[in-house]
Amino acid sequence: MNSIEILAPVGSVEALDAAVGEGADAVYLGLKNFNARLRTANFAYSQFEAAVRSLHRMNRKLYVTVNTVFEQRESDRMYQFLKYLAGVGPDGLIVQDFGVARLAKDHFPSLKLHASTQMNVASAKGVNLLSKFGFSRVVLSRELDLEEVRSVKENSGAELEVFVHGALCVSCSGLCLFSSYLGGKSANRGMCTQACRRRYRKGGADDAVDFDSLDGDEIGGLDSSSGYFFSPADLQLIDKVPDLADAGVASLKIEGRMKSAEYVGTVVSAYRHIVDNLEGDRKRALAEAAAILRNDFARSKTKFHYDGAGPSSWLDPEQAGGTGISLGTIKKTRGSGADFQVLVEAGELDSAAPEAGDSARFHRADDSDRKSLKLASVEKSSGGYWISAPEGFGPGDAVYLIQTRSMSKRYPRVLPNDLSTFRRMPGRDSAPPVPSRRFGKDAFEGFPDGLYVAVSRVDDLYIAQSSRPVRVIVRYNRKTAKRLLERGGAPLPFGKGETIIELDPFFPQREDQPLAEELRQLMEAGYKTFIVNNLGHFALFRGTDARVAAGPYLYTFNRYAYDFVGELGPSVVVTPLENSRQNLDKTVDAAQRKGTLVTVFAYPALFRIRADLAGMYDFVDFTDGRGEAFQLLSDSDGSSVVPDKPFSIVDKIPFLKEAGFGKFIVDFSGPVLKKRDYKDVMDAAKAGAPLPNTVRFNWKDGFYAPAENGPDAKSRSRNESPRPPRAKRGK
Repeated sequence: MNSIEILAPVGSVEALDAAVGEGADAVYLGLKNFNARLRTANFAYSQFEAAVRSLHRMNRKLYVTVNTVFEQRESDRMYQFLKYLAGVGPDGLIVQDFGVARLAKDHFPSLKLHASTQMNVASAKGVNLLSKFGFSRVVLSRELDLEEVRSVKENSGAELEVFVHGALCVSCSGLCLFSSYLGGKSANRGMCTQACRRRYRKGGADDAVDFDSLDGDEIGGLDSSSGYFFSPADLQLIDKVPDLADAGVASLKIEGRMKSAEYVGTVVSAYRHIVDNLEGDRKRALAEAAAILRNDFARSKTKFHYDGAGPSSWLDPEQAGGTGISLGTIKKTRGSGADFQVLVEAGELDSAAPEAGDSARFHRADDSDRKSLKLASVEKSSGGYWISAPEGFGPGDAVYLIQTRSMSKRYPRVLPNDLSTFRRMPGRDSAPPVPSRRFGKDAFEGFPDGLYVAVSRVDDLYIAQSSRPVRVIVRYNRKTAKRLLERGGAPLPFGKGETIIELDPFFPQREDQPLAEELRQLMEAGYKTFIVNNLGHFALFRGTDARVAAGPYLYTFNRYAYDFVGELGPSVVVTPLENSRQNLDKTVDAAQRKGTLVTVFAYPALFRIRADLAGMYDFVDFTDGRGEAFQLLSDSDGSSVVPDKPFSIVDKIPFLKEAGFGKFIVDFSGPVLKKRDYKDVMDAAKAGAPLPNTVRFNWKDGFYAPAENGPDAKSRSRNESPRPPRAKRGK
């Protein structure tokens, strides 16, 4: 009998009851901190402790999400939290931060480690490395296809968990910086504001339209030039379950810790049905499971990369970013307060006719607000329905049915009524210090002090030579590899010993052999220095004489993560782009600063997308509803979104030098480099002077921290300050 696990999300006690009641083998949940869904209710300590005991008595499993990065100042809290978890005894910890892995492995070995999808593991090499560090399970990146999942399983030993249902991120797992760039609400900290679900408009900042100033009809007129360009459909792999089971996948994971208990119950029941019938009539079981999922009132469905289709199968710019079945648009309003109602035109589907007790989502036409409400009243009228609604919505705004009263179902309670006996709490222990990493006398060979210039095109090296940085960094892709390996062409302006090749942070299984072969050729040609950004990359250099730097996407936000990454053998470490000055000071001690590179200028990739969107979209420049401008850059290697305003702290170089740092990256990868822009930035970097029309990212204010700023604290949105004149830059 197949033993594949059905793993359900539970963001509330009611969802826990539904998941267990419909037959989930295991559930995953978060507590009040250190998890990637801080906006959901999450579990109190007493509820969590009771859930562990109750589920174990039922022979079910419970996994805890500790899947965010933590800063050095939070080390004591993280240590206390892990000690508490070790005392309660869940069946596994889903983690992203290497620092969590280091603390757990060294001090709480009873805790089983599962690598979160946020760890961005998409290859057998990455899985095998984590196995050596004690991980028993890896949640694969969602961007893989079925053949890649099979190949990872065939070439690795750890259990594999894959997402099969629920919301998708347009950016590759763990690599989204958009929300963090906008105001410090980092997806890597559980504070994602879902920038991918927003409406955007084609064109640059000079063409920007303030959506707030338009009514619904005017916004409708922008349809040809605006849309939800990056809002993906929801994943549904119900008909791929037999293939995944045959491939040896251990766990089928359902996304949805922010979803209702009814949603969780419906989806679990469908996947339970197909798993229970894998040994029987699979075709019939699939049809029956699909019928159950008709009550999943979410977005349109996609198999994402599993069916080999292009991005048009999972991106629909005309579909609003929210969920539900459209009831139509609001025509009129009446009443106020609790008696406020709106007239909604009749939906196209008879099944979408609303009833009292149903739940609906209200969506502002300008995409500025969305609210859900259980309908207290529904009155049929000519041309539509008068329904109760939240105040603030009006003509032109959209309404979606997200749950019907008939979906409600009562389940036996999992938790006991009396929780007074469950009293465990984290203590006040201090985290043990991590030894400072010491470097040998030849550790920095190939990484001298000075300015490093990064580019994404080989031709940009001819511009970079005008300022002669101590090293140049070339972003690896098929085009740059081909140019670097060309023979008989014009000589490059930098020698091979002066050139560092940086690998892309997304390393899927399909790229394993091609990348290994091209790296072998590059090393044979004399290129010996590389920056790696994925755990799987380290294995590519095993047994070679290459010098390796740990890149910014390995997220060394604390000393424990720095130590974990240091154990993998890099010569130097590049600090994360999201880092703050205060956290850099706390994380990297004086002895390590000569071995740390700091990025002082960049157009950070806010989305990294495993698809070439050039064939789908006819624009490069686009803006959001407040006029912030971005660029969509696409080629056969994939797509990325970069901001119009770069990140810059070049004026902080003198202070960083005084603090003991000596290696700085000026990153021009992304938009096409122009000589004038290069000269302006390099002159400012050498003079330690500020640059206009740039942002600080999180350097000054750090991550947004609701616990410190209060529940009503305003985010540090870049949109709230007057926009400076747009920097003129080549496209």
